Amino acid sequence: MQFPGGMKEAMKQVKKMQELMEQKQQELAVKRVEASSGGGMVKVIANGREEIVDIELSKEVVNPDDIEMLEDLILAAIKEAQAKSKELSQREMSGLMGQLGLPNIPGLGF
Repeated sequence: MQFPGGMKEAMKQVKKMQELMEQKQQELAVKRVEASSGGGMVKVIANGREEIVDIELSKEVVNPDDIEMLEDLILAAIKEAQAKSKELSQREMSGLMGQLGLPNIPGLGF
């Protein structure tokens, strides 16, 4: 396989891509997305790396006689937060690929 500019140039490009990806991962770690359920009574905050970083519950949603409803609301908010986080990550990484002049390749995890 021939690389335009030779192997040395290809290695420079790989190193640049690794550095940019590491920088983007650090940026995603501090970005936040929020999701809620139960009319805002359950809030879940995730970072751009699909990690849940906070859960907030309103006092009104805590009913000892209906724990199942609270569990469902928490689960729904977590799923939404994870989906938003994944979307953010994919959008950011797709932009990185464009910045590098590379096509967005499905299956690379972003």
